[in-house]
Amino acid sequence: MKRILLTIEYDGTAYSGWQRQYNGLAVQQVVEEALGRACHESITVTGASRTDAGVHALGQACHFDTASSIPPEKYPFVLNTMLPRDVRVHTGREVPPDFHARFMTCGKTYTYRIINSRHGSALKRNTHAHVPVPLDEAAMARAAEALTGKHDFAAFQASGGTAKTTVRTIREARLLRQGDELVLTLRGDAFLYNMVRIIAGTLMEIGLHKRGEDAFLRAYDTLDRLSLGVTAPPHGLELTQVHYPEAAFLLPEAVRWHQDGPAASSLEASEAP
Repeated sequence: MKRILLTIEYDGTAYSGWQRQYNGLAVQQVVEEALGRACHESITVTGASRTDAGVHALGQACHFDTASSIPPEKYPFVLNTMLPRDVRVHTGREVPPDFHARFMTCGKTYTYRIINSRHGSALKRNTHAHVPVPLDEAAMARAAEALTGKHDFAAFQASGGTAKTTVRTIREARLLRQGDELVLTLRGDAFLYNMVRIIAGTLMEIGLHKRGEDAFLRAYDTLDRLSLGVTAPPHGLELTQVHYPEAAFLLPEAVRWHQDGPAASSLEASEAP
């Protein structure tokens, strides 16, 4: 058996989220069905992030175990002939048997996109939230500076969250305007349930001058969800990248090579029966 890691891009508009469920079509389901046909066996994939209905991904990651002889790097070519056009596999690689797509992450990057124009966009209606009145992006950018660092983000979690701790570290919080488009990028070690959408919704209210620029600082003190703004719509959100430590990808042979050096590895190979 081999453990394979895939990187997947998808438009979440037509799906009930990443995770397979009984009451709607999920991205996980269509990926597993395609893998089943390709590998001729029942496949279960484990994703790095359980994105909600309508949320998109540029770099979702998932792993699965298989006895198939398909070379890992060929999975994108095989699967993309079977998947719907709104789901695409970009990379495939073999990983160690104990690799876990969800529990071995060291961080994630999310992007939230807003169209800030009177009439919105026909082409971007499924990938951008729409705010039809002017937003003060300078105030929003100043407020976003308070997000970086290690904080207790208890106020940034929607009801239903099950995290054991609400302390998180945000390493990057950047807001840029590109014409009528506002792009929020957040990179951190982990995120709470609906955390990015709550941040985006709060920034929109700050940009509309409905909430002060110190909203995030107040939320750290109160730890109260009501001290922040609305939860922004899901379709503006994208899981951009899942980060892993490089050591997580080392197969047993590579670990031995790194520990003993090339000379020792060559010696072991020459002494093999």
